[in-house]
Amino acid sequence: MERPEVSFPQALGVYIALLALLGIPKPRVEFAEIRYTYMKEEVEESNNQEEIEGRRRRRRRRRRKDECEIEYFDPENLLIGHHFIIVLSTVAFTLPLSLYRDIAKLGKISLISTVLTTLILGIVMARVVSLGPHIPKTEDAWTFAKPSAIQAVGVMSFAFICHHNCFLVYGSLEEPTVAKWSRIIHVSTLISVFISILFAACGYLTFTGYTQGDLFENYCRNDDLVTFGRFCYGVTVILTYPIECFVTREVIANVFFGGTLSSVFHIILTVVIITVATLVSLLIDCLGIVLELNGVLCAAPLIFIIPSACYLKLSEEPRTHSDKIMSCVMLPIGAVVMAVGFVMAVTNPQDCTHGQEMFYCFPDNFSLTNISISRFQLTTQLSILNVSIFQ
Repeated sequence: MERPEVSFPQALGVYIALLALLGIPKPRVEFAEIRYTYMKEEVEESNNQEEIEGRRRRRRRRRRKDECEIEYFDPENLLIGHHFIIVLSTVAFTLPLSLYRDIAKLGKISLISTVLTTLILGIVMARVVSLGPHIPKTEDAWTFAKPSAIQAVGVMSFAFICHHNCFLVYGSLEEPTVAKWSRIIHVSTLISVFISILFAACGYLTFTGYTQGDLFENYCRNDDLVTFGRFCYGVTVILTYPIECFVTREVIANVFFGGTLSSVFHIILTVVIITVATLVSLLIDCLGIVLELNGVLCAAPLIFIIPSACYLKLSEEPRTHSDKIMSCVMLPIGAVVMAVGFVMAVTNPQDCTHGQEMFYCFPDNFSLTNISISRFQLTTQLSILNVSIFQ
């Protein structure tokens, strides 16, 4: 037979009853009664305070959510909508800059973009120290080379794609020589590698597994310094796009119009190119999938496949030459990155939390555990003191 379970208050009641039957005076419990009354009032007061504080926290969270949640298209407030700002900045800044016929005139604009990129890097590095320690690290945060690394190769390749505008930039030099061009390429590439590594390392050190495709989506909306960084990033995009538009227009002119365009066709073609790009940006607001697809479909062929294939076809060097060996290695790597990266980007796209505040931007959520624990402790003490009612 199983022994029946007897609670402590029941056992104490039986004990007091036996003392009464034997004629032994029962123990004085005035102190326990006073303690019970005091703890009961304390628990009731604590519960009332916790309820009031809970209502305050809920109101603060609702207010923070209303303030931080971004509405990208609000028919009632069109002038601050996401789409309206894109169209306005395109018409006011991007289109006039893209109408230049000489790419050399965009040199100073590119310099401004480089300076702003340095400022953004400084902001990201500063937040590693000030924000990183307050964000919990994800599980397996320091595991290297997960299966999604192939997608990352495509994104990193897209950061270094410049092959399509090399001839135009080379022709814009005052003294276009191979030695000068080689020096420019090596210096600019090394600087780009250094900046890209710092961006990637600082961003991941701050957010680990929570890192988004667009790093600015990880920061809280009430961070004024990061808001300034977002503004700088928008300006860099506005100042960088005209160079890409220039290259696209030049290719179309050479293929379909014999390399020359009248002023009217120049304006029409520029407007068409910018309109198509603007429509795509209005329809897609997740940066991660855009970078992945551009990386595996555009960057991989232009960086790995096409140059290697052309060199192997045109070079007269022996097969054992180091350049040919490198080309033989890069060609299959590019093909694998392109094929596998495209399949993974389509079947396993990155999650996009565009316009949503991250959970760590609401510090009130972390205090709920402490509240529950303190209430449990008080309730436990109260249940123990209930034994004083058995006299």
